[in-house]
Amino acid sequence: MFVAYIDGGSRGNPGPAGFGVRIENPDGTVCAELKGSLGVATNNVAEYRGLIAALTYFVGAGHSHILIRSDSQLLIRQMTGRYRVRHPNLQPLHRVAQTLLEKLERVDFEHVPRTSNTDADRLANQAMDENQAANSTDPTV
Repeated sequence: MFVAYIDGGSRGNPGPAGFGVRIENPDGTVCAELKGSLGVATNNVAEYRGLIAALTYFVGAGHSHILIRSDSQLLIRQMTGRYRVRHPNLQPLHRVAQTLLEKLERVDFEHVPRTSNTDADRLANQAMDENQAANSTDPTV
């Protein structure tokens, strides 16, 4: 089973946001690291963008049995149906994720502590740093 560690973050909530994804082969070796800068967004939007990036990767790669690990209890509980998605900014992202899930054979979700998600967090922070540097007006950056 392939494993994706996903994370999203926002500095200011909303603020400069980004996501990070670390994808591991069934043997635990890293096969991909994804990150993306999102401009200004909330933490929860960034978490969903990380999930969508991971699912898009798996659909494109033809992998059908995966495990998504995230330190976002909200995202995990919404994706497993324990919580309803009420926020209007998250509803379209949830629908995109659900559409991608339908293209995969089996996807399991697992909540992990932040200490077990450090690589995805590092990638999300790199994306946020790149976002801030690109939008900086300081000529020394």
